[in-house]
Amino acid sequence: MAGLLRAALRVVETGYAGAIRWRNRRYDSGAAPSHRVGVPVVSVGNLTLGGTGKTPMVHWIARSLEQQGVRVAIVSRGYGAADGGANDEAVEMRRLLPNVPHVQNPNRVAAARKAIANTGCQLILLDDGFQHRRLARDLDIVLLDALEPFGYGHVFPRGLLREPIDALRRADAVVLSRADLVAPSRRTEIWQTVRRHAPEAIRAEVMHAPKVLVSADGKELPLGEICEKPVAAFCGIGNPEGFRRTLESCGCQLAAFREFPDHHRYTPSDLEQLAAWCDNLGVEAAICTGKDLAKLAVNRLAKTSLWSLQIEMDFLAGQDELASRLRTLCPLG
Repeated sequence: MAGLLRAALRVVETGYAGAIRWRNRRYDSGAAPSHRVGVPVVSVGNLTLGGTGKTPMVHWIARSLEQQGVRVAIVSRGYGAADGGANDEAVEMRRLLPNVPHVQNPNRVAAARKAIANTGCQLILLDDGFQHRRLARDLDIVLLDALEPFGYGHVFPRGLLREPIDALRRADAVVLSRADLVAPSRRTEIWQTVRRHAPEAIRAEVMHAPKVLVSADGKELPLGEICEKPVAAFCGIGNPEGFRRTLESCGCQLAAFREFPDHHRYTPSDLEQLAAWCDNLGVEAAICTGKDLAKLAVNRLAKTSLWSLQIEMDFLAGQDELASRLRTLCPLG
C-alpha cells in the first residue's frame, strides 16, 4: 500500500509540476500577459506551502519605506477572509501598520489599481505574490524557511513545494528566515542550492525575534513576566513548528502545545475547549500568534489570560543590500 501511495503521489506531482511549468513558460514568453500599474511593485512570497515569515518581512519593508516618506499600500489575495471581511493577516497588519492601507482582492491587478487610485501610493507591496504573475513586479523577494527550505524536494502533493525549485531563477532576492535555528553548515548547504538556481539574487538571513506579549485590547507585557512560568500555546498557521521553536528560544516553559489548521476560523466551541484545556493544565496564561488573536479577539480563555507573541524580524546578514535595492525603486519623500 505504501508503494502504491508513493506511486500515485508521484503521478499527481508530475502532472501538477508540469502544469506549473507550462503556466510559467506562458508568462516568460509573453503569451500570458503581466500587467504594470504605474508604480513599482515589490512582491514578498515563498516557494513552499506553509509559513516562512512573510508577514514580518512585509512589516519591515512597509515600515522602512514609510519612515523614508514613501507612501506604501499592501495588496493581498485575502485568503481565509469570511463574508468579504478582512482576513487575519490584514487585521494584524492594520494593528502593526495603522497608516498603511491594505487592499484585499483575488484579482490583485484590480486591487493594486484601486490602491493607487484611492490612496495615491507610490509603491505596491504584494503579499504572498511569488506565484501570482499577472501583476508585474519590480522586485521579487522569496523567503525560504531554514527549517525546511525546499519542501522535502518535491512539489505538492508529494512534498511542500508550490512549484519546482528551479522557479527560484525569478527571484531578485532570497531571504533565509529562522536562520538562527540551524547550524552554519546547514545554511551553507541551503545557499549552495540557491546559487545554482538564482546566482545573481541578493541573499539575506533573518531571525524572528520575540519582542513583547500583546493582548486583544492592546495591552503589552514583557516576555519575562509570563515565560518564566509554565504556559499553554497554540496556533493555526502554516508553520506551527516554527512558532513552537520561537517560543522555546525565548525561554517559554511550554506545558502543552496545540496545532490548528492554517487560517483556522475559531468557533465558540473551540474557545470552550481551549479554556478547558488550559484549566486542566493549570496554567495562568496561554500564548498564540498575532494572527490567531486577531480572530479570537478575547483577553481571556475563562480563567486563563490570553496573549499573542509579537515577533519582529532581525537581520543577521544582507540588510544593507536589500534596503539599498528597495531605495532604488521610487523617489523618497
